Amino acid sequence: MTIKKDSVLAWLEPGQAFPAVSQAWGADSPAPGLLCAGSDLRPPTLRSAYSQGIFPWYSAGQPVLWWSPEPRMVLRVNEFRLHPSLKKTLKQFANTASCEIRVDSAFEEVIRSCSSSPRDGQAGTWILPEMIDAYIEFHRAGFAHSIETWANGQLVGGLYCVAIGQAVFGESMFHRATDGSKIALAALVALCRHQCIPLIDCQQNTRHLASLGAQEISRTVFVEGVQRLARHASPHWKFDPVYWNQLVALTSANA
Repeated sequence: MTIKKDSVLAWLEPGQAFPAVSQAWGADSPAPGLLCAGSDLRPPTLRSAYSQGIFPWYSAGQPVLWWSPEPRMVLRVNEFRLHPSLKKTLKQFANTASCEIRVDSAFEEVIRSCSSSPRDGQAGTWILPEMIDAYIEFHRAGFAHSIETWANGQLVGGLYCVAIGQAVFGESMFHRATDGSKIALAALVALCRHQCIPLIDCQQNTRHLASLGAQEISRTVFVEGVQRLARHASPHWKFDPVYWNQLVALTSANA
């Protein structure tokens, strides 16, 4: 991620309000979706950002960069595509006594595992040490959560996300065993559906997300939805195995 030195970018001082997302750089700019730089990663700043559809993403040696892409990739939980192979895997997982989904039992291990997980086409990670510390603090404040895939007492995959009220933002996943992260994502979808959370933010378009049913929507529609959902009461972040049956029934009806 390279920002040209002569590019004009708004600078945010700590405590200063974010610019309107409509001011984010456009498609013909050096970094489409980039809104501003600066400020900090304290919980109040992160909460303010996510409540407006803004998230941080930057590389080592850069200031904090804040983004609001146009369009925005989202996964509507009622449109989640549960492919036959994953459906079979979920049934096996749900029927194995030594396998379980846990929520928020190992947040720090999950985010550190995400930061060290290799990514196709990436030489490093955007989850820098200061971001790890910031999101651990955000988790302690009640706004970041981990969905964890456990097998035989071992953490074999998972993801972490941000939740402001009923606005849920997917951040990153990892796996140590086949389908470990996919199972965690399916669990998040099932939990959100049970808690009447309509969609999960996926930030940007990827082929993998599209294969699962994620679609692009306009930034305006996304931000309006986030602001509405952020005012709702926070859901109960706990996974019940019965959610698997509900997910399978839903996806079978949508097949």
